Amino acid sequence: QVQLVESGGGLVQPGGSLRLSCEASGNIFVINSINLMAWYRQAPEKQRELVAQITDRGITNYADSVKGRFTISAISRENAKNLVYLQMDSLKPEDTAVYYCKGNTWQDGFWGQGTQVTVSS
Repeated sequence: QVQLVESGGGLVQPGGSLRLSCEASGNIFVINSINLMAWYRQAPEKQRELVAQITDRGITNYADSVKGRFTISAISRENAKNLVYLQMDSLKPEDTAVYYCKGNTWQDGFWGQGTQVTVSS
């Protein structure tokens, strides 16, 4: 139905920045039904956790550990693409994880395959 593809991960030094992107493709009707998009992350041997989310009305929510450092944003849906970004500043080694994009409709949730973010000197 819907495919989500993340990009923008990589290796960065502590204090650096990265911007993650998530692009949706597939069933246009389902894409236009997405009412919430979110970023999760999973570090080795840890559970997946919510990092940030944004509703279709622009309401945002952040994990305490990233407040003031990460910013989630979304653009208007055009050409069947629903893009959400995660701007990550002042990165710390503990931000190292695989970051996943998720999109929710009232009926379903769709995950991307993840992108690795490594913060290390």
